[in-house]
Amino acid sequence: MSRSKKQESIVLETPTGSDNVLLHSCCAPCSGEVMERIAEAGIKFTIFFYNPNIHPEREYLIRKEENIRFAEKLGVPFVDADYDAKNWFDRVKGMEWEPERGKRCTECFDMRFERTALYAHENGFDTFTSCLGISRWKNMEQINDCGIRAAERYPDVHYWTFNWRKNGGAARMVEIAKRERFYQQEYCGCVYSLRDTNKWRLQNDRERIEIGVKYYEP
Repeated sequence: MSRSKKQESIVLETPTGSDNVLLHSCCAPCSGEVMERIAEAGIKFTIFFYNPNIHPEREYLIRKEENIRFAEKLGVPFVDADYDAKNWFDRVKGMEWEPERGKRCTECFDMRFERTALYAHENGFDTFTSCLGISRWKNMEQINDCGIRAAERYPDVHYWTFNWRKNGGAARMVEIAKRERFYQQEYCGCVYSLRDTNKWRLQNDRERIEIGVKYYEP
């Protein structure tokens, strides 16, 4: 699938007109389309990988290495933030049984975006955005609210609310994932998502998720 005429007609502009964006990335499949769109627009950007929610650590490392691989292919700088999983578990304590898109997800987005906004503030990025919303499994309004809230901590930082999912973006995301043969994660990332996804699979006569096995095929 080539980029649609509608996509090509949309001129990407950051909220501040900045040519230096910090892109929070959760994984290569979700960020592939966003990375290509920003690069094609001639906007300089840096990947910020901060995802202490991903469990287990083996899954985290696979997702990170796939993202690094694609960043290197595009020549995009990559910032590898700490895997402070303990802090994440502390932050969502008491929300273990919240549903997907519920309070636990809000807390998770807040934590990751707060760290992203801080890095942007300390390193001269006046704009940051995220690829999280490109997935149809996510609530775009929830994600944007968290991004805006994190940016409001700093007068020199803005959150870019562009909807990467629309105008064929979600379809292009899958196309790029297949083209690049990205690792195909089968749950959101956290241990509670893994638990609930495996519960659903067992109830529907499907095998449990195997970490590090499935990759996209062209």
